[in-house]
Amino acid sequence: MNPQLKGIEALTGTYLFDLERSAKALRLNRFLRGLVVPENRALFKDNPEAALEKAGLSEAERTMVRNLDWRAMIRYGASFFALEKLGRVKGVSNPEMVAHQRGETLEQFLKTRNVPSAR
Repeated sequence: MNPQLKGIEALTGTYLFDLERSAKALRLNRFLRGLVVPENRALFKDNPEAALEKAGLSEAERTMVRNLDWRAMIRYGASFFALEKLGRVKGVSNPEMVAHQRGETLEQFLKTRNVPSAR
């Protein structure tokens, strides 16, 4: 591990995205990034199981996607930028994803923002 990251696991809500996690989540991230391709997106919308099978995802990865378990996916090693692709397809906004990753409702999350109009 990079010495600059020593102790990072002690920071609540921080999920390290390093080479090890990146390699573990490679199939998942490829699937997620692939949702920008119209054919992949259409397959996922029409037949999610076929799309998950085509991507070669493990059962654990499939369960995370099926359940839209944003926290589990980010902890597993999904790139936030790849997760945005799934959010777009499923109609889930970035604030909704982040709230789930923090274990909060959208309303709870918005109250933590320094944006008066968001409260």
